[in-house]
Amino acid sequence: MLMIMIILFSVLLAFGLVRVGELSLKTALTCTVPGGLSQIVAFAEEEEGIDIAIVTYFHVVRVITIVIGIPLILHAHAVADKKEAMLSFSSMMALLLLILGSIVAARIGKKIKIPVSSFLSPVLFVIGLQLFSIKIPEVPNLFLNMAQLMIGAYIGQLLKPNMLKLGKRVLLLGVGTAIFLLLFTFVQGWMLTQMMKYSLSTSILSTAAGGLDQMSLLASAIGADVSIVTVFQMFRILFVFIVVLTLLKVSCRYIDERNTNT
Repeated sequence: MLMIMIILFSVLLAFGLVRVGELSLKTALTCTVPGGLSQIVAFAEEEEGIDIAIVTYFHVVRVITIVIGIPLILHAHAVADKKEAMLSFSSMMALLLLILGSIVAARIGKKIKIPVSSFLSPVLFVIGLQLFSIKIPEVPNLFLNMAQLMIGAYIGQLLKPNMLKLGKRVLLLGVGTAIFLLLFTFVQGWMLTQMMKYSLSTSILSTAAGGLDQMSLLASAIGADVSIVTVFQMFRILFVFIVVLTLLKVSCRYIDERNTNT
């Protein structure tokens, strides 16, 4: 239900972009799809008549807004007394084995074309270890901080200087739609809190239209339930990848046929 709500909200935003921003319907729909950045950009490259620069800009701004906005708003819910994991020789060796196993899992996932294989495959690998009651070493905060820095650097590199040549209206609309999606995320997070009795931080990160890796790292950083956030984000990504992108492709075909007939 939450997924359907955000898809309908994204469609409304797309029609708003067509009216206010004078974008083509195909570009507007692709700009507002709450999916992964890499998958949406790859889709835009395959379709004719979609402005890739505008699509990339809108999704980069969305991710940046969510990654920066959610921690700032939820800082009061962060767990301040989280204990630092102590590193010993045995725990360090176990952590290294876990990292090596995750790297192997990511490569296997890429070969069999698992969505977001660099993150989803290690998650499935760790879940498999836990199913067999294998003890998973706790990741020290230092490693988590390093991961967050690398994610931030990666997102920052996506914002290319040529995107600033898109025009003031498009730039403002990109920020505006990102803020609207963030506000809608908080509404959905509040609904999930009322329905499932999760904490506010867990609920908001579970419904945020950000990346699976970014939301899981944020969940770990502010003390939210990482497993719940990961499950919700995995479902969202798979739903977008299997259902939403298929419907978007069909819609693009319909739009092309309609334009051809007229």
